[in-house]
Amino acid sequence: MSSHDVVNHVRRALGEKRVGHAGTLDPLASGVLVVGVGQGTRLMGLLTADTKSYVARIAFGTQTATDDAEGEVVLSAEPPADVLSREFAAGVVSGLEGEQDQVPPSFSAISVGGVRAYDRARKGQEVELKSRRVSILSAVLLDVVADGPDGQPCWDCAFTVSKGTYVRSIARDLGASLGSAAHLVELRRTASGDIGLADCVALDELERRGAEALAECALDPVAKLGLPAHELTVEELADVRCGRRIACTDAGLVEGGRACLTFGNALVGIWVREGNRLRCQVNFPSGVTGVAR
Repeated sequence: MSSHDVVNHVRRALGEKRVGHAGTLDPLASGVLVVGVGQGTRLMGLLTADTKSYVARIAFGTQTATDDAEGEVVLSAEPPADVLSREFAAGVVSGLEGEQDQVPPSFSAISVGGVRAYDRARKGQEVELKSRRVSILSAVLLDVVADGPDGQPCWDCAFTVSKGTYVRSIARDLGASLGSAAHLVELRRTASGDIGLADCVALDELERRGAEALAECALDPVAKLGLPAHELTVEELADVRCGRRIACTDAGLVEGGRACLTFGNALVGIWVREGNRLRCQVNFPSGVTGVAR
């Protein structure tokens, strides 16, 4: 199931056309996918998920065209004898931490000359993607599996990485660094920024319970945006809805700083400080619900 498929399922479950997502997941992957519903779709570009966390299973002995289990095998190479040594594996995995240049998979959504890389790759065209600077903030070995898919040895690992990092590329490069080959066979995103699995609702539950499940799992937009909040008076709300500037009463809000304007349990706007007043950056006329009080 692709991220777009998830959006279509949510649309049907809630009877709402306006549904979007932030942070695409590969069809092979499971886990956290942040979804905006109704006016919440307009928040998707404003959420800053600078880090992502994953649990991954990496199989050694073969590399695939897609760098995961969905692609054809393009290289076979015997893994080193100590690949099943937990001490060896733990040392190699922890050594992955830090900044590095990473080449994204050929089968990725990166645009090349206005065309998605995966579209070119599927047509058999040569795809050359530039390396990008990424950061592996945490890399921990969870387990060593002697007999994984097709009898291949596997490492189960937990990664926290910077935005734009491909775990498929980590697997591919890990195999090469050991003089072997490797690819990703399982991937689960455990967190997107500070939004974790505990914040989520399973898709089948949402489809079963609809709006009731949504009301229970809706995230607090103010908390997830990480901005200061200002509760509007009735008079201020009338001005805000018309886009009229209002007084800035938060002495701690710096010039150019943003604040969430709330009324009741709804986020009604994100406004910017200019001098001693606030001006509109974006308004949500019907309000994005879920604000904790």
